[in-house]
Amino acid sequence: MARKILRVFGTLVGVVIGAYLFYETVPRLIQANAPAVPFPSPLGSSTAGGALCGLIFYFVTPVIINVFERFLLWCDARLKNVPTQDIVLAVFGLIVTLFVALLVSVPINKIPYVGIYITLLLTALLAFTGVRFMLNRKEEFGFLTSFFNRSARSAVSAGNTAYKILDTSAIIDGRIVDICKTGFLEGVIVVAGFILEELRHIADSPDLLKRNRGRRGLDMLNKIQKEMDTPVQIYEGDFEDLNEVDSKLVRLAKVINGKILTNDFNLNKICELQGISVLNINELANAVKPVVLPGEEMTAQIIKDGKEAGQGVAYLDDGTMVVVEGGRRHIGETIDVLVTSVLQTAAGRMIFAKPKNSTERISGVK
Repeated sequence: MARKILRVFGTLVGVVIGAYLFYETVPRLIQANAPAVPFPSPLGSSTAGGALCGLIFYFVTPVIINVFERFLLWCDARLKNVPTQDIVLAVFGLIVTLFVALLVSVPINKIPYVGIYITLLLTALLAFTGVRFMLNRKEEFGFLTSFFNRSARSAVSAGNTAYKILDTSAIIDGRIVDICKTGFLEGVIVVAGFILEELRHIADSPDLLKRNRGRRGLDMLNKIQKEMDTPVQIYEGDFEDLNEVDSKLVRLAKVINGKILTNDFNLNKICELQGISVLNINELANAVKPVVLPGEEMTAQIIKDGKEAGQGVAYLDDGTMVVVEGGRRHIGETIDVLVTSVLQTAAGRMIFAKPKNSTERISGVK
């Protein structure tokens, strides 16, 4: 975009230069060299000159821009090898010596004929001397080194800020609050304005279940902002060219180089396809679930029957399903079971067990 603007600007400059030159010079040249030859009106000359030079500058401007960019890259490559402290000292020495040269040049300029040349030579000599003087004594300015080192570390820390962008599903889920409490979630939590708007719509829904979920999400955000040490930022921008909230989240992650924190399986896949880092709370929960090995004992409360005949189903506190063979007759009871196998699926873990002693009951609820 910037190159197009510069090209248009260069073309306009060419039009102005061509119009001025042809308006001033062409009629005079024709009149001086061939008085008998009729020449066009000044308006026609300036129009033709503006069009011609504008066309020339239209094609020449990209070449000038490329040359200038290569020059800047060359300068940048050379300056990268120069310590920041040396650059500051050189600029400081240059400013001081140019000020001194300005004071000295006032009387020297009054010398006839050669005064201006002496001033230029003296200014260049003083500038070179001042810069060299400062660089040769840079050890005496050691305090600047520590200052720039601290500034560089601060800049690196600011540049590497880890942004975690919350999705609606992660906010409503509520476990994000517990994760923030543990201190494992580093960086800055980002909540987009369009996510807040979606939560507001859910909280105002006529459906009771949706309304409760939306209000729960707003409560979770309020807890994160007021009770947690993790910094929270509200991103007020919006991407009006996109309609889907998921697409806006992906665009935001690309803009601020952040990671999306979500429970949405589909959003997880979209982010993977587009190279966006995702933190899935369900995957985290599965990763930190206690490992249960075959042969271990555990306590389970049978709450319903299973799919197969005689099976009972229990759930651990973290939601893991425990299928107990022969547990159907213990529905409503809490019994000791013996783990027979553990199945790991994409949806999580599933534990298969059998009653340790079918006659032993820890507690019963009839």
